[in-house]
Amino acid sequence: MRQPLLYELNARWWLGELSKKYSRPVTLDSVPEAEVAAWQDLGFTHIWLMGVWATGPLARSRAWSELKLLGPEYGPEAVGGSPYAIADYHVGSELGGDAALNTFRQQLSARGLKLVLDFVPNHLGLDHPWVVERPELFVQSKDRAPEHFQQQTRAGMRWLAHGKDPNFAAWTDTVQLDYRRPETHRIMIELLQRIAGCCDGVRCDMAMLLLNDVFNQTWPKVPTLQAAVSPGPARSGAGALPEFWASAILAVKRQAPGFLFLAEAYWGLEPRLQALGFDFTYDKDLLDKILARAPAAVQRHVYEMRPGALAQGAHFLENHDEPRIASLLSFSEHRAAALLVLALPGMRFLHQGQLTGARRKAPVQLVRSRAGPDDPRITALYENLLQVLNRSAVGQGKGELLRPRAAWQDNPTAQNFVIVQWQAQPDLFDLVVINLATHPSQCVVSLNFPNLSSCSWSMQDLLSDEQYVRPGLELQNHGLFLDVPANAAQLFQLQPQP
Repeated sequence: MRQPLLYELNARWWLGELSKKYSRPVTLDSVPEAEVAAWQDLGFTHIWLMGVWATGPLARSRAWSELKLLGPEYGPEAVGGSPYAIADYHVGSELGGDAALNTFRQQLSARGLKLVLDFVPNHLGLDHPWVVERPELFVQSKDRAPEHFQQQTRAGMRWLAHGKDPNFAAWTDTVQLDYRRPETHRIMIELLQRIAGCCDGVRCDMAMLLLNDVFNQTWPKVPTLQAAVSPGPARSGAGALPEFWASAILAVKRQAPGFLFLAEAYWGLEPRLQALGFDFTYDKDLLDKILARAPAAVQRHVYEMRPGALAQGAHFLENHDEPRIASLLSFSEHRAAALLVLALPGMRFLHQGQLTGARRKAPVQLVRSRAGPDDPRITALYENLLQVLNRSAVGQGKGELLRPRAAWQDNPTAQNFVIVQWQAQPDLFDLVVINLATHPSQCVVSLNFPNLSSCSWSMQDLLSDEQYVRPGLELQNHGLFLDVPANAAQLFQLQPQP
């Protein structure tokens, strides 16, 4: 079974770059075929088109008032509002509208690619019509309260809460949905089912915020109000309603069994979300340990996960919320880390600008990217890495972690390795060898392949010109000895020798 390879694109930035590249306006229904063909050639399976949904003037104004504090380069014409302050779950007219999105999805499908869109369940933008028409859906207070704002609604004046998580200040361009209310569950599931008709998967923003206990911890001092316009009784307290995700994912997968759910998730709550039905959850801990330059911690993280959890992780080095990885790691560190996230079982997740070595993180509220100049070395790195991996068994067969052991007594460097064996054909297999340390390391690893001793084996590193032959009896009895340089990133293809 092929593992997903996801590419995140900021829809507004990407179409702007294409318009400049082709010297004509490009919308979702006029994307040049060469762009989609290039993704197919690199092995991508899913395109996450981030930020297609419409924003409104209130959210844009709020975004500009915050960004202008960063400097004069952020003028009002450069600000389109946060993609996570959604005014309407319809495609923005500047991108071509809903019909253009459908055309783009068909274009992807013709090349075997799937479309992933945003679902932002925790909150809506200030401009969303429900703020006025359906105030009972939101967290609110009878009187002025922290992180609330006054809003005239069809039910009268209300103090509505801005969306937030429990650890940071509220997002002032949003309104917090109240998941203690059955009606909120119902209407958001209906919305999610409609979104599922437009795409092949969703990336669910801050998915853990909707867990019953997390939600109640976020809003402990704001009770659910029984509004006059409420269509049904409100409930409060953790567990008073079924977990939203269990109901929502089941409802969508009944209508679209192959639909993909990706959760942005933190705080160690990833296993709970996987148990509720998510196909993949963010593996942010892996990134944190890579950036801490802690190879032994990385090894423990990937080898000590519960069975199946690693394969449900979405492994990444950057996304729109994270700093640019090229600004944090040296080239050799970047190369090893890139092979690591691409070779682990699970979803492989790359980000616009990452493939060209962008170093500047830009606010997502902008209508155009300011990522800086490309880095030719990193561009070549990813082109070669993705093309080679697409021709290998990595991500396309059975993936298995092989545990390295000490090469000799008092040599601790085996803790610096991550080794993954991939097999897609019966008579050959691929071996990914990564040394995350900034010095040479050694280990021995036992290969998991039947009848190793029946012949000798050639080992060709597909990422370099290194080639070796190893006797099968030696591999069977003693394992494979590895002595590799600092930040080694190797992909050996093993074939039997006659």
